[in-house]
Amino acid sequence: MKVERTDLSPTKVKLVVTADTADMEPIKRHVLAHFRHRVQIPGFRAGSAPLAMVEKSIDQKLLLDEFMEHALNHFYGQAVRSQNLRPVGQPQVQIKKFVPFNDLLIEVETEIVGQIVSPDYKKIKIDKKTTAVSAAEVNGVIKSLQQRTAERKEVDRVAKGGDEAVIDFSGKDKEGKPVAGTDAVNYPLILGDGSFIPGFEQNLIGAKVGEKREFSVKFPADYGVAAMQSRDVLFEVGVKKVNELVIPKADDVFAAKVGPFKTLDELKTDVKKQLKIERQQQLDRDYESRLISEIVAQSKVEIPGSMIEEDITRMEDEEKRNLTYRGQTWQEHLKEEGVTEQQHR
Repeated sequence: MKVERTDLSPTKVKLVVTADTADMEPIKRHVLAHFRHRVQIPGFRAGSAPLAMVEKSIDQKLLLDEFMEHALNHFYGQAVRSQNLRPVGQPQVQIKKFVPFNDLLIEVETEIVGQIVSPDYKKIKIDKKTTAVSAAEVNGVIKSLQQRTAERKEVDRVAKGGDEAVIDFSGKDKEGKPVAGTDAVNYPLILGDGSFIPGFEQNLIGAKVGEKREFSVKFPADYGVAAMQSRDVLFEVGVKKVNELVIPKADDVFAAKVGPFKTLDELKTDVKKQLKIERQQQLDRDYESRLISEIVAQSKVEIPGSMIEEDITRMEDEEKRNLTYRGQTWQEHLKEEGVTEQQHR
């Protein structure tokens, strides 16, 4: 097999592939071997007839069609590998000449990933941050431990800051349809802790057991779930129980209860150590991420147009799914943005 390459652009090549009898014979035998199991020839068990007899007994057009399908895939794959190409999308193949099983000439045009020029990563300077842990961070962990180990004392009064409210809740969009991921049953929520959606906890201050409240909350723009970012959700919340938290004093007795520590200082030392380990692991991940981003930023690569189009389509499809979760149609979104579909792309 011979391959002639012509670079049509940095991201597109033309390959002219020539194959002779020796190149095509293994493919022909492979195809005939498949047919051998599908034909019945008198005097031979199924699958045992000589290939020459199989060839004579089958429809020649059917043989040529199947041979050509295998041959094109085979020779295209070999040609791409011989040129160390990374093709993108479907190639355009033209059969210029074919003398059955003796002579084949095909032309292939295909888009490829262009040459990648990367910087020397050893010369890239990335500032490393400190792993220092403040006393405030240590005290924050101690406070969290105090809350987790606090005694829950059920009370018959309205909920106030610092209480734990056990609630059922569900969220709906502006059309009254349930919003996925915004419902729970018997959820323990410490009011004023700031662990929930901003504004949610404050709406439960003053609530009584058995009371139901409705209020709207806007999810933060940087919320972890993309579909919920900046989204308004109407919540219906039922209060099932109000617990007063009896917070244990942070002392040596408390330290002994939460771990193998004799004193509060030992507990704080261990907390600081664990925070430093976690901080270092996070900094290592952050350093690696920033280094990779810098390598990508300094690298040069020619990207085929079809790959860009596929990526745009993928992002557009994801955006449409997110809009569906938010109860908005694609056309409504385009109108809101003041752009046409083509301008949006």
